[in-house]
Amino acid sequence: MRYEGNLAPQLEESGWASVRPAVLTSIEGGGIDAAARESVSPTFFSKVILVVAIVCALCVVGVARVALTAGTVATLQANEQVSSQIKELRTLNNDLRIERSLFSGSERIGRIATQNLGMVHASEVDRLTLD
Repeated sequence: MRYEGNLAPQLEESGWASVRPAVLTSIEGGGIDAAARESVSPTFFSKVILVVAIVCALCVVGVARVALTAGTVATLQANEQVSSQIKELRTLNNDLRIERSLFSGSERIGRIATQNLGMVHASEVDRLTLD
């Protein structure tokens, strides 16, 4: 087999026709830059994922804690308002009881009836008996 214009010596003529080139194989080495060429190891990647998951969990716990604290503060403020309203209403109730006792006294009613309305006490009482 001859190729026209080929300057390389013919293998058939030189006796090298039966020799085949060796198959090249690559051998993974541990050269100086092997660590630099190496991608991120699965163990490092899993540790990074674990750290990110822990940070996310802490953020969720922190947000939940802030929400619970805000709810507690709002409830305590509402309780304080209700307590102050109860105190005011108790004071008003006591004042109204005193006022009622003053206005319902028999001496006051008799005085208003005689002085303002011109009423008098009955001198005799008529009784009617039904059989």
